[in-house]
Amino acid sequence: MTRTRSALWLAVMLASGGAWAQGAEPATPASLSLLDVWQAAVKHDRTFAAEAAARQAGQARGEQAKALWRPSVVLSATAGRAGSQTASHGAQFSAPGFGQSTGVNFSTSVNNGTSTQWAVQARQPLVNAERSAQSAQLSLADQASEEQWRGAQQALKLRVAERYVDVALAAARLQVLQLQVQAVSQSAQETQDRFRLGDVPVTDTHEAAARLADLQAQVLVAQTDLQVKQSALAQLTGLPVAQLQVAVPAHDVGLPPLAALEQWLADANATNPGLRQQALQVRVAEQERAKHQPFGGASVDLVAQAGRDRLSGHGDYGDASNQASQRMVGVQLTVPLYTGGWRSARRDETQALQDEAAARHDQAQLDVAQQTRAAWLGLAAGASRVKALAAARQASQQRLDATRLGQQVGHRTTLDLLNANNDAAQAELALAQARIELVLMRLRLAALAGHLDDPEFQTLDHSWQLAARP
Repeated sequence: MTRTRSALWLAVMLASGGAWAQGAEPATPASLSLLDVWQAAVKHDRTFAAEAAARQAGQARGEQAKALWRPSVVLSATAGRAGSQTASHGAQFSAPGFGQSTGVNFSTSVNNGTSTQWAVQARQPLVNAERSAQSAQLSLADQASEEQWRGAQQALKLRVAERYVDVALAAARLQVLQLQVQAVSQSAQETQDRFRLGDVPVTDTHEAAARLADLQAQVLVAQTDLQVKQSALAQLTGLPVAQLQVAVPAHDVGLPPLAALEQWLADANATNPGLRQQALQVRVAEQERAKHQPFGGASVDLVAQAGRDRLSGHGDYGDASNQASQRMVGVQLTVPLYTGGWRSARRDETQALQDEAAARHDQAQLDVAQQTRAAWLGLAAGASRVKALAAARQASQQRLDATRLGQQVGHRTTLDLLNANNDAAQAELALAQARIELVLMRLRLAALAGHLDDPEFQTLDHSWQLAARP
């Protein structure tokens, strides 16, 4: 099953309503599509904003990885007051026209003079195992942030869809109860008229009135529940509650066949964002261990530097000035020979951390596979359950029709009609609930496989519009 085709499973959400009772009219389509709600949540949800910032930080790590192998240039300069005393004894001196002298003494001094120093150094890494591992870790951190971002997107889409269908189911429950109130009100009025004619006992009028009062109380509870669900969706999206009206489709939508379990397991293992993050953590641990391998601290750098030191002022022997300039271009080799056992201990630690990361990844694979298998089996069983509940709804509707006819000719009591009406409504709600559970399970399965993308929401919105048409 392709991802586009698999997205059609989401269209089952459209069947959260149905023909609740005989003569029910289709509801008005939702003013906001699921994709609109998702886009609003992207802009409003603070958790998602934090994930966006984490993604930007990860992208910066990728740039850091590249920068590690670029040349670095450092300028240093100092200025201040300084003093210097130098003395040389037993030196040999020679100069043209002066001959050669031995046992010569030289002394210089500057007391509280002016000292200036500057140096410029450029360094280009050539060979550095530790820097290579650090660069690889930063690149992996960049990739991990992208996987974390994908996971955050799919988690938010799932939350949006869950709260969206919560509103749809609450609206469907309210609609069923309101239609029940209409039906029971009509039955109560008919019973009252028949009682006046002496056709039914007074107990029938009491039963109808009691059932009507109970349903009216349930309507108030359902209205409150709908408001709570709409408030939760508004909190996630930042949209006004008045705009959060969803359509309740008037008929069922067909379900495409479910792909084989093996295919879903393979997809989850390959593209699940959490698993991919775990795999990257294993690679990060491998690179951390590589930093502390034998001779892993050795490095070869191309270096160039230039500098000048100057000290001038008045000393014990009069005015004095010392000046030195340096220039150098070459290759620098650095090899740590002994660190007191720190590198070997660190190597043992990183090996254990690598084993830990690998074990956690293996366990995560088992967990995701189990969740995928449970969701797939739940879908397979849920589809059969929806068919059974659809048959039960049809049977309960037929029973309601038969009971209504029997009550009219005197073979059934008013209580029988009220009970049949209640059973038909419960069958409608049970079917709607099963469809919603089936859809949410399909959404979770898509998220486990890393397939919960924008095209699926667009397919859902298109199917919703089709299903909501009368």
